Amino acid sequence: MARAAEGPVRPTDRVAQVLARDEALVEVFVRHSPRFAKLRNGALRRVMARLVTVAQAAEMVEVPVAPLVADLNRALGYVPADAAMLPGADGAAAPRADAADEAPVTDEEPAPVEPPAGAPEVELDVRDDLRRGAEPFTRITAALNVLPPGGVLRLRAPFRPVPLIRLVARRGFAHHATRVGDEDWVVRFFRTGRATPIEAAAAPPAPAAEPVGQGDEVWLDVRGLEPPEPLVRTLAAVERLAPGATLVQLNHRVPQHLFPVLRERGFTYAVEQTPDGRVLTRIRRVPA
Repeated sequence: MARAAEGPVRPTDRVAQVLARDEALVEVFVRHSPRFAKLRNGALRRVMARLVTVAQAAEMVEVPVAPLVADLNRALGYVPADAAMLPGADGAAAPRADAADEAPVTDEEPAPVEPPAGAPEVELDVRDDLRRGAEPFTRITAALNVLPPGGVLRLRAPFRPVPLIRLVARRGFAHHATRVGDEDWVVRFFRTGRATPIEAAAAPPAPAAEPVGQGDEVWLDVRGLEPPEPLVRTLAAVERLAPGATLVQLNHRVPQHLFPVLRERGFTYAVEQTPDGRVLTRIRRVPA
């Protein structure tokens, strides 16, 4: 089949990449767990499927990744002679040309830690945000950044947010997740030491090319960050743009997964690749 010519699905592929090959693959996910039925929700899929890899999705619903990957490839007509030899079939990240743009699946999720007894809690419920297709990361990271010492953020979500847990762990936050119902999780986040801001302030580097566009420019350097941090930080920064201002995202690769979200939110963008290997994406709000 022509779709198989793209190569096999790998655990490191984002769910959005897989479903872009054939939307009917949603039913393969659902066969492995009824909890994947939320992928039938187009609004929710637009938000989460861009951020979550197949391996992370399998971990969220507690199913083995190798059989899921194998079934996705069979549905695409890609059936190697020995399924055990399928690249990445054991759940490990397989080498590929665009590996730098993949969310890592080899990071271990930090062990859950019970929050301090009697710690004051701040509740944030993002279940409705996700169901209607709204991006919740800006609200979550903002709440974590202002969390008082000794405080706990009590996050309500429709699933265990594996990428978020790994992201904030690298910023000094521990977690404890509990399923309280169907599509209802409580995840408590709290500082374990000196936590660093999750949304770094944009700082203007020395550009290799003259800025384009009108108005002030704000630079955001996301080089070296692991997904979904570049997406999270960029979306937070564009929402704070002053009228007529331009955000210049500095990256070392073209942020393909950012573009559909920008279009949905009413932003335009222009990409420039400089001779020294930098990728500049200039983002402006579409005039009303």
